[in-house]
Amino acid sequence: MSQLSLKSMLVPSKTNVVEYPGMPGFEITISFLSREILQSIRKKSTKTTFKNRQPVEELNDELFLDLYVQNSIKGWKGLKMSYLEQLAPVEVVAGQEDTELEFTQDNALALMKASTSFDSFISEQVTDLGNFSTSKQS
Repeated sequence: MSQLSLKSMLVPSKTNVVEYPGMPGFEITISFLSREILQSIRKKSTKTTFKNRQPVEELNDELFLDLYVQNSIKGWKGLKMSYLEQLAPVEVVAGQEDTELEFTQDNALALMKASTSFDSFISEQVTDLGNFSTSKQS
């Protein structure tokens, strides 16, 4: 019998769909962020400068968040304007409460910047391996 190798079984990323709590039908496709991916995002967002001949690392928060969103949020459906009002300070035109905001990377980034609760939810979900285990996925 051949030995199983963990290294050969590891995958760089896995995606899953999670529903945002309290917002039926608002489903977000997220991707698991492994330690390796998070380190890569941080490395790409960090610039080393020299002050007094000493290296100083500076994190570019904007770039970090942009890369984080690109890697963690792969899509969504069901984000109604009425839900959006609960997440971020937006102006919704009367009668458009059931209109859905389509997923784009720009929309995802703007929502992460504008909504602390959405940011927290995504951060919890993408690092919780339980969301991506085979037995939990449908």
